[in-house]
Amino acid sequence: MLKTVARLRPAAAALMLALAPSASAADVALGNAQEGAKLFGACAACHSLAPGRHMTGPSLAGLWERKAGTAEGFPRYSEALTSSGVTWNAQTLDAWLADPRAFIPNNRMTFPGVRDAQARADLIAYLQAASSGQAETQGGGMGGGMMSGEVPPLKQMTPDQQVTAIRYCGDTYSVTTAAGETQQFWERNLRFKTDSSADGPPKGKPALLGAGMMGDRASVIFADPAEISAFIEPKC
Repeated sequence: MLKTVARLRPAAAALMLALAPSASAADVALGNAQEGAKLFGACAACHSLAPGRHMTGPSLAGLWERKAGTAEGFPRYSEALTSSGVTWNAQTLDAWLADPRAFIPNNRMTFPGVRDAQARADLIAYLQAASSGQAETQGGGMGGGMMSGEVPPLKQMTPDQQVTAIRYCGDTYSVTTAAGETQQFWERNLRFKTDSSADGPPKGKPALLGAGMMGDRASVIFADPAEISAFIEPKC
């Protein structure tokens, strides 16, 4: 089953793991870090393995034997997690991955859990190896390259990515780029975001990133929230 799951897209893999039947402790072999690296794809949309690179969730670099809720620089921990007194190791990670809500009630983790005990063992083996810098990631580096495709660096943009003007008229945003092209988006299909990290765009130079199968959705990413309203010109 694990080989089948590994070939699925991350979201589908997460769903399959959540619905898989539980295995008893007697059925579980030692964790396989290589299999865990494949399964980690389901976690990669929210967690990086690069030190200090926080996403929706905190970076998991240096996770092993770290107290829950203490990753430096991550500001969105729940009080339930920071006051739990949990230290991450094989036993606590197994309980957390099995059912985060049951293990630490009232935390903000939305992932429902991994019911398959062997899959949990594999993930834990991978996290332990990655935490110590002994696991090679899919990105080719040690302990942190898997997320490079999830959050593209925006300091160096191509002309068609760099936004130079945004006009708003009726229900439509017209976005002009440094390439001289203007794209129009229905207001509900264009999202305005910020990224103040080292991977974010330079100040005053927001980035346009496409989204959606039909090319009718996109995000404009600013370096600072103050830039958003200042950049949008009401003009028909």
